[in-house]
Amino acid sequence: MGVLLYGRPAEEIEIDDRTLAHLKIVILAKLRRGEPLPFSFEHEVNGASGRSTIWLHPTVPLQFTFDSSAQPAINRGWLERLIVAANSLDGLRLLPEDDHAS
Repeated sequence: MGVLLYGRPAEEIEIDDRTLAHLKIVILAKLRRGEPLPFSFEHEVNGASGRSTIWLHPTVPLQFTFDSSAQPAINRGWLERLIVAANSLDGLRLLPEDDHAS
């Protein structure tokens, strides 16, 4: 299980390594172009499920920490769907990976 660390003090958002690797590509591409974006994700709070949205901005500290040193294969179809979501009004959100890894 990887961790996305965002802000100061850093908020830890647990995301599995494979998903985090795909999110990293999308997020860094947007931030590299100076394009802030919202990122929504589900989480557990006191045993109940919840949902949060954070505003990702190039001036806010961001770190991707992976549990494994191995780089997972990138699923181009999934990556493209995440990019479309990131460019939408609703922003980036965790989408399930389809069955067609490239």
